[in-house]
Amino acid sequence: MIRRAAPLFLAGLLLLSAGAGQAQAAGYRYWSFWERDGATWTYATQGPSLVRPADGDVQGFRFAVSEDSADAAKPRGTADFATVCARTPAREGSKRVALVIDFGTPADAPPGETPPSRRTACAQVPPDATTSEALASVAAPLRYDTNALLCAITGYPGKGCGEQIERIPTEPAPSPADEREESGSGPSLGLAAGIAVVALLGAAAFWQTRRRA
Repeated sequence: MIRRAAPLFLAGLLLLSAGAGQAQAAGYRYWSFWERDGATWTYATQGPSLVRPADGDVQGFRFAVSEDSADAAKPRGTADFATVCARTPAREGSKRVALVIDFGTPADAPPGETPPSRRTACAQVPPDATTSEALASVAAPLRYDTNALLCAITGYPGKGCGEQIERIPTEPAPSPADEREESGSGPSLGLAAGIAVVALLGAAAFWQTRRRA
C-alpha cells in the first residue's frame, strides 16, 4: 500500500517545489539606455558611446533591475525637447540633446545606497558628439567597466556594474478587500494550493489501496 501511494505523493511534492522555484528570478542591476520617439521610449539598439544624436533628440537612462531588454524599466515621467531645453538657446556650431536621467527606486538600489531624484538636462555639444559625450557634459562623473559598459552616472551607484542578483517578481498591489482577506500569518495561496494537491493525491492513493485490498 505504501509503495502504491508513494509515486502520487512525490508528484505532489514536485508541484510544490515547482511553485517555490518561481518565487525568484535572475536579474541584472544596471543602467539601460533609451531613445524617445514622440511620446514613446524605445530601448536603444546601440550603446551610448556609439550613438550620435541629432539636434532636438531626447534620450534617457534608467537604473533598475531587469532580466533583459524586454523586461527593462523605462525612464519615468513625461519629457520633451521643448521643455527640457527651454532655457538653452540654439547656438551655431553645436547641437542640443535633451537627457532624462532616472536613478530608479530604492528597491533597485544596491545595499546601503539611496537613489538620487530623477533629473533632466539639456546638453549642448559639438555636432559630432556621441550620447556618452553629451551625458558627460551634464552628469559627470561617469564610470565604465573594462568592456565600456556604463556603470554609474554622477557617481551613482558607488560600486558594482551589471551584477546578477536574485529578485522577487513584482506583482500588482492588492486591493483593500484582498488585504483584509489575506491579513494574518496564514500560508500563501500558492502554498495552500500545493498542500491541497498533495492532500487530494494522498486521498486518491488511499482510496485505490482500499479498493484493491
